[in-house]
Amino acid sequence: MIDPEIFAKYSKKQIDDAVAYLSYRNVKELPKDENSDHSILYVFRHGQTQDNANFLFSGWRNPDLTQLGIEQAQLLADKLSDKKIDMLYSSDQMRAIKTMEIAISKNEKAKGLKIFQDQRIRERCYGDLQGTSKLVMQLDNPEKLLEYRRSFATKPPNGESIEDVDKRVRDFIEDLLIIMKSKKVNVAISCHGNSIRGFRDYFENLTDEETALIETPLGQDYLAYSI
Repeated sequence: MIDPEIFAKYSKKQIDDAVAYLSYRNVKELPKDENSDHSILYVFRHGQTQDNANFLFSGWRNPDLTQLGIEQAQLLADKLSDKKIDMLYSSDQMRAIKTMEIAISKNEKAKGLKIFQDQRIRERCYGDLQGTSKLVMQLDNPEKLLEYRRSFATKPPNGESIEDVDKRVRDFIEDLLIIMKSKKVNVAISCHGNSIRGFRDYFENLTDEETALIETPLGQDYLAYSI
């Protein structure tokens, strides 16, 4: 829900343009390498939360899924229903855990598995920006918003850079690959837009700029990598 005070300060066109810019409309098809001769890693983003719907910096806040977010996770459930999945990992944030629960609910073999939680695949900490409006910043100072959101190395006040998240996700991946290779298991992971950047950087050899600019849709679809 958009704060009514914004309409007193900006025109409807300005607001509509800002909303469109923040609505992830330029998402490309997600890569899927699913070679059954290898272990496969499935990675997906949580469904929409109230913070997403309200264009707030969420970070380490713990908002619940909206009804749309639940529906997005249900679309994932259809796509994952027949996948061989042996282990489940999620960040320790509620939106990722709930998305995982829904996403594997139609997979008879996976839905009873324990969901392991790991803080290293949490969303990026936005520090002092958490709970504040991306929409207001886009209207007031779009250059600063772009720097905070899409610079690889810039840290919000008391927060993390994308580079910081990339490093902790890489550490998680390297530990996970030891398990996947030794046990020959397929793994599903539910995490966040910024932690997914770390997975994509690792497996797709992205540049820092590509890592910072890449977009991943809320729920709905997954990435897959053969290990």
